[in-house]
Amino acid sequence: MAKYMLIMRGTDETNAKMMATPFEDMLATVGRFNEELIRAGVLVAAEGLDDPSQGVVVDYSGETPVVTDGPYGETKELFGGFYILDVASKEEAIEWAKRMPAFPGSKAEIRRVPAIDEFPQDNEWIVKERAWRERTGQL
Repeated sequence: MAKYMLIMRGTDETNAKMMATPFEDMLATVGRFNEELIRAGVLVAAEGLDDPSQGVVVDYSGETPVVTDGPYGETKELFGGFYILDVASKEEAIEWAKRMPAFPGSKAEIRRVPAIDEFPQDNEWIVKERAWRERTGQL
């Protein structure tokens, strides 16, 4: 099994459609999908994000980081939330993503989440991270 992150991306238009959808309807639609993932035993985590206007951007392009309110000025696609699935293959992650409830015009990016075992096990930072993961029950 491997972990894959399904990154939900929307546009200004799809986010406006989502905001116009009654909250209870959205919860029911997403809840049914989440229930499928849970029944299949593949859901590791899932979170949606708050309105992008409530966030901040930290820009590292200069000598010191610059913090500005809200999303990037020319945002074409916003990261709206994510699922982390533990599935057998990228193809299985794709099949789940195709079933994910989304507004027309939205996209889902699928990226594998490398396991800690894929990193050099003699590296001091990997040793520390592995110990932390073991202490917190993640391994």
